Amino acid sequence: MSNQNQNSQLITMGLSVATFPLLAGLMMMKNISKDFSEWGEQSEEIFRGDRLPLLKFPHE
Repeated sequence: MSNQNQNSQLITMGLSVATFPLLAGLMMMKNISKDFSEWGEQSEEIFRGDRLPLLKFPHE
């Protein structure tokens, strides 16, 4: 019975120790994906042409 109780305590401690890094990793992945989305939108704005100068081509 003591061995089963010890295993139960080890599992509980392992889950307790693993919870914080898992949650921190999930939060970091959420922030990273948000940053990549914002960078993608900014690159689209650059290539959209609103901020590019108008070029004057000679008309024939």
